[in-house]
Amino acid sequence: MTTAEQTIPRYKGKRHRLDRPELLAPAGNLEKLKFAVHYGADAVYIGGQKYGLRSNAGNFSFEEMKEGVEFAKTYGSKVFVATNIYAHDEDIDGLEYYLQKLEEVGIAAIIAADPIIIETAQRVAPGLEVHLSTQQSTLNWQAVQFWKEEGLPRVVLGRETSFAEIAEIKSRVDIEIEAFIHGAMCSSFSGRCVLSNHFTDRDSNRGGCCQSCRWKYDLHVDEEQLYDEEADPFTMGSKDLCMIDYMPELIEVGVDSFKIEGRMKSLHYVATVVNAYRQAIDSYFEDPEGYVLKPEWVEEINKAANRPLNTGFFLDTPGAEDHIYEPEEKAAPYDFAGVVLEYDEASGVAVIQQRNHFKPGQEVEFVGPGGRFFKQTVGEITDSEGNSLDAARHPLQLIRIQTAQPVKPMDLMRKKISKK
Repeated sequence: MTTAEQTIPRYKGKRHRLDRPELLAPAGNLEKLKFAVHYGADAVYIGGQKYGLRSNAGNFSFEEMKEGVEFAKTYGSKVFVATNIYAHDEDIDGLEYYLQKLEEVGIAAIIAADPIIIETAQRVAPGLEVHLSTQQSTLNWQAVQFWKEEGLPRVVLGRETSFAEIAEIKSRVDIEIEAFIHGAMCSSFSGRCVLSNHFTDRDSNRGGCCQSCRWKYDLHVDEEQLYDEEADPFTMGSKDLCMIDYMPELIEVGVDSFKIEGRMKSLHYVATVVNAYRQAIDSYFEDPEGYVLKPEWVEEINKAANRPLNTGFFLDTPGAEDHIYEPEEKAAPYDFAGVVLEYDEASGVAVIQQRNHFKPGQEVEFVGPGGRFFKQTVGEITDSEGNSLDAARHPLQLIRIQTAQPVKPMDLMRKKISKK
């Protein structure tokens, strides 16, 4: 036995299969964390200011992490931190302190790929669970068994894993399995692409990916341009993953944590997608035999979608039809218009914080956790002093409107985008 093996406290817990699958949501900042939890996430994953793969997200300070942890606790939810870079030697300075601070502020787990980060966390912050990141591209049961023997209670599978492979893993290894069920797909093995490094000197494996696969390209052979630059732009971007149609299969195959991608996505996206999957999961457990996919859940997902959707690698290997080759009409013809801050039952008037321009006469939708939903036409708009306004046009402006039904704080208001 090596010195490292003698000093690293291995995971001793007995929880290798959750009684009920966890819904795990992304949170790019503190506000998104609160909305993700409020709309039904059992756990959220965030990035700190070091060691994560989303350097452009609104990454959390330790103070913000602590506030997020305390908020999540009031809902019985947990907070995980992504520490999933592949570290260079220069990245190691300060690692022990960083991991100890995560444990101190109450983070439940880190998501890691680099063995030095995993080993250091086990050694200096034994109260932190270590979940293996999808960056390790773990696709087979023997690899999962290896990481279990290294003391990890959970493995986040590579996005390339199929239903059949997940079933094989769960039949052979007693460990928690986390899988992405919604969001963007990497055109490479997750995080392994180096186009960003070569094109912009931004390291994909250290949080700097510029999403080169989403750019538009011309195709040339022997100096001959095969595609017209204006008529036929080319991209390597894949369609987004969506498994809302397959919740019973995901539950029954044994996935323990359903992961939604999108720390860079909007508050509206996070809340809407979490809300839909929360309802689907709860509906299944209320009556597994009588479970029916409700069209309104699919409709809600589509209102938050940024790209066309597919089922990734779960059912089959994606082909040419699963990629986006030219600009398409925006998949979600809706804009996030506002957040409810207050509601007066006596007058039926809500205080709304504006997030996008809206005006009287416009149809809007109000959405809340658990499927609360209604449409109405906006009537008179007034500011906080009671002055009538012709539109809510200023960012974060507080306005008052009469709502057709009662609303609650943190309900969302959105508007349909008019086609010109």
